[in-house]
Amino acid sequence: MGKKGKKEKKGRGAEKTAAKMEKKVSKRSRKEEEDLEALIAHFQALDARKTRIVETPCPPPSPRLNASLSAHPEKDELILFGGEYFNGQKTFFYNELYIYNIRKDAWTKVEIPNPPPRRCAHQAVVVPQGGGQLWIFGGEFASPDGEQFYHYRDLWVLHLATKTWEQVRSPGGPSGRSGHRMVAWKRQLILFGGFHESTRDYIYYNDLYAFSLDAFTWSRLSPSGTGPTPRSGCQMTVTAQGSVVIYGGYSKQRVRKDVDRGTQHSDMFLLKAEEGREGRWAWARVNPSGAKPSPRSGFSVAVAPNHQTLLFGGVCDEEEEESLEGHFLNDLHFYDPVRNRWLTGQLKGPKVEKRRRRRGKRGEPGGANQQEMKGTGAQEPLEVVREVVAEDGTVVTIKQVLAALGPAGRPEPDNDEDDDDGPSEAGVPAVEPSPRSNAMLAAKHGRLYLYGGMFEAGDRQVTLSDLYCLDLHKMEEWTVLVEMDPESQEWLEETDSEEDSDEVTGAEGGGEDEEDEAGGAEAGEQRPSAAPGEPFADSLPRTEQ
Repeated sequence: MGKKGKKEKKGRGAEKTAAKMEKKVSKRSRKEEEDLEALIAHFQALDARKTRIVETPCPPPSPRLNASLSAHPEKDELILFGGEYFNGQKTFFYNELYIYNIRKDAWTKVEIPNPPPRRCAHQAVVVPQGGGQLWIFGGEFASPDGEQFYHYRDLWVLHLATKTWEQVRSPGGPSGRSGHRMVAWKRQLILFGGFHESTRDYIYYNDLYAFSLDAFTWSRLSPSGTGPTPRSGCQMTVTAQGSVVIYGGYSKQRVRKDVDRGTQHSDMFLLKAEEGREGRWAWARVNPSGAKPSPRSGFSVAVAPNHQTLLFGGVCDEEEEESLEGHFLNDLHFYDPVRNRWLTGQLKGPKVEKRRRRRGKRGEPGGANQQEMKGTGAQEPLEVVREVVAEDGTVVTIKQVLAALGPAGRPEPDNDEDDDDGPSEAGVPAVEPSPRSNAMLAAKHGRLYLYGGMFEAGDRQVTLSDLYCLDLHKMEEWTVLVEMDPESQEWLEETDSEEDSDEVTGAEGGGEDEEDEAGGAEAGEQRPSAAPGEPFADSLPRTEQ
């Protein structure tokens, strides 16, 4: 009884501390959010001038990250909304809506009256009701200089059949936040975590909410068991059995004045509805087997055709007190909830037509020569092993097997008999997305689509607008649908504080054209939008959205 009582008391104490911190953050951020509300209201007034739906064929969208990419529930289309871009001096936010027609390989910009305000790091969920609906909650807006933040707590639905936006006003929902995660579960939206940040303070959440798609009401869930610690940017997916999986994410805490320490989580939890008890849920810690992803943040998530969760890329940050060094990734991982196992996504390489070769029998000249060549010039496959320590002390071992090199320094060919499915010729570089974080990911008809994101090159942030596709059934190679040359992107060096101040004033108080520029770029322009983190100097970690 004593131990249980202490645990309960400690739990209540943690809740009180979190409540105090939220109140503190809310009070300090209220003033800066009021300043930004005027800018947001102005942008909304500009949007209100649009009175009819306009669909315009267009080039691919401009570079961005922290947007949402969703598969249409009925059509062969992908839906891109929002996002951000940073050009070295100014942050751009978007509320543009783009439709990508998969069969035609064509983009269309869709302008709809009264859209949600410009934002990034929101969550978008598609459901099939009423011809298809796209639900959006929360997200973030910031001043052009990235020094002030506004976190939305609004809920919107895009009716795909009629192409109309509707703001759904329902009390009792989550507080303003970004970096949260949301999924569709039966006829509900389930929302978890996220963070809220002001200029001086921040708070991370691990609360859980449900929104009824029938009653249009919010309810806060209080599952039994021990759940995840507060975090943002985690993986959240629904299994075929109806459970919700939470994996990884990012959080930070203040270790002393003006010094924060970030944590890249690598733990996993299962949220299950209790049988026979409507509205009751339970948390359970899960320890999957297999080749686990290395600790990271800023990764992208989609659900594969077999209900496996697919994780792509991200960044592994090495933090020092005065610096943040990031190692960007472009690897693929699958989580199989049925077997509770991680699998590495390895590509086979493209098929090529090859004449069938018949291996020489032992003792025949051809066979002897092949054996001799292998014995003199070939090398054994090279296995690279490195260990990464997770935040809970767990040591994650990462193994990578490199192909054996032949006499000419190329991978050894596969000489198996009647092999028509081998990879392409040795020495041909594989086509794959560059390492990145905060990219957009969606799956449709067994194909994975990857759009945009960002990586860093020295002090420069490179925001991407390329589009890749991968057939998840064949797992052979990535296909490039939209190419981008990162060197062509505009990058402006930082100015001193006085010039920055003048620029922000102009962006917020100028004419209509200036205001439009501060809020977002038109399609096809190589214009910026910012990534959470380095672009905002010391205020917002790059990897937590």
